[in-house]
Amino acid sequence: MLQKTRGIVLHHIKYSESSIIAYIYTEEFGRQSYMINGIRGKNSSMRLNMFQPLVLLEMEVYQKSGRGLQRIKEIKNAAPYHSIPFDVLKSTISLFLAEIMYKSLQEEVANKQLFDFLFHSFLLLDTLDKNIANFHICFLIHLARFLGFPPQNNYNEENQYFDLFEGSFVSLIPPHSHFIDKNNSTFFNELLKQPFAQSTSILLSQDNRRSLLDGLVIYYQLHLISQREVKSLNVLKSVFE
Repeated sequence: MLQKTRGIVLHHIKYSESSIIAYIYTEEFGRQSYMINGIRGKNSSMRLNMFQPLVLLEMEVYQKSGRGLQRIKEIKNAAPYHSIPFDVLKSTISLFLAEIMYKSLQEEVANKQLFDFLFHSFLLLDTLDKNIANFHICFLIHLARFLGFPPQNNYNEENQYFDLFEGSFVSLIPPHSHFIDKNNSTFFNELLKQPFAQSTSILLSQDNRRSLLDGLVIYYQLHLISQREVKSLNVLKSVFE
């Protein structure tokens, strides 16, 4: 059945010399896989740059329940980015977030609140001209809330260590290595208290940012994506050095 939906590109892989499989998080159908044939041909109506990570699409698709690979009839860019493709920091953040989403978003059902959060978050990243360095950290915190494992903000004078296993602040250093230390937990508490758009402006040192990022990646690995390596993490860290 021919249907219309918006989509956010997560990843694509080469299928043959002229074809790709694109993994797209859609507004109407959740995560879907699409076969695109002849994309490298001269007469193709679709171009490979339309399937780069986090490109926002308007799509007309042949959607059939139970079919592993769906087909696309037409696509166009729903909201062309003006800065992300040309800004090294923003483009690296985008690659990192696309990898996290590719590993995290598995449901093949609509979640329009989640889709709207994702869509408007990337539009926000594209328009930001300052306070960019915290964006991915704040994004991961809020994304976890949509995915069902929100960090609990029970921080107080007694609970000052964030236990990544428990997903909450605890009073004593946990008997394992998966926690955020006392110093960085104070900043984590501040990030948790603020709405997304405001939390990007909280001042963090490079060391604070690195520690919180490492902690959040471990948090996702513990609660959602298992021990799967996040390959873009080291690249992201390097652009902040």
